[in-house]
Amino acid sequence: MTTADAALLAESWQLALRAERKSPQTLKAYGEGVRQFLAWCTERDVEPFTRAALNLWVAQLLDGGSAASTARSRQLAVRRFSSWLADEGELAVDPFLGVKAPKLDERIIEPMTEDELRSLLKACQPPKGADPKVALRYRRDEAIVRLMIDAGLRAGEVVALELDDLDLSGGSAIVRRGKGGKGRTVPVGPEAALALDRYLRLRRGHRLADRSALWLGDRGKGFTYDALHKTLRERADAAGIVGFHPHKMRHTWAHRWLSAGGSESGAMAVGGWTRPDMLMRYTKAQASARAADEARTLNLGEL
Repeated sequence: MTTADAALLAESWQLALRAERKSPQTLKAYGEGVRQFLAWCTERDVEPFTRAALNLWVAQLLDGGSAASTARSRQLAVRRFSSWLADEGELAVDPFLGVKAPKLDERIIEPMTEDELRSLLKACQPPKGADPKVALRYRRDEAIVRLMIDAGLRAGEVVALELDDLDLSGGSAIVRRGKGGKGRTVPVGPEAALALDRYLRLRRGHRLADRSALWLGDRGKGFTYDALHKTLRERADAAGIVGFHPHKMRHTWAHRWLSAGGSESGAMAVGGWTRPDMLMRYTKAQASARAADEARTLNLGEL
């Protein structure tokens, strides 16, 4: 199969993924991975569906400075595509069946400090006398930050929220479709509820106020996954926070939950995790700190 043929079939694969109700983030990640791989094969005039091509492409991603997680995600997209091609009879067999994913680095992601959180929230406060359109963006961003810190929502779950998903008086929100298509109810604390109420009052004056989506853009537009990443990075820059990424909010939530005495089972239920090891990936920094404290208090004797 040529790369041109594969590119055409990739469009059909996207239709199949939509029929499976894959999330917009999954569609974007899979599409980008396959496009990059096919473009790489075209540039080098190599047959795309060979293990040698896939392994060399992944190796070059890693050698070029891509994180292991990025290379893993890109490779997974190509492997899922080849599996679909085999299922559809476009390939006689799946050439990548049994191919191993790149090993992930065991990185420790430090949670945000309380000072950083306060600075981030301060950066979301509208200037006094701000125009309602300007104030709406500030209030929206504050509500997003407080909701992510309260409930540990993924960025995609935040973006997908609708007005009817909120129960501010009851202190909860419904995630209709989390990762893996699973829904859940999450807590909304008093400060997050207040921030949401302030945003909702300004939202009533937006020209798209009749839309069901909870979040609206400040320029007469909707609010996308990319928009959330962009606006939170801008707030973090204004707050002087180095190394910020929206996903760090989820790590911070898990750290704060456990530090406050919350149970691991409770964190899994609220955070939407199905396996304990998934939670542990978010709490390695806390576990390492506890181990260090224990080591300092132990009397191991003289050598």
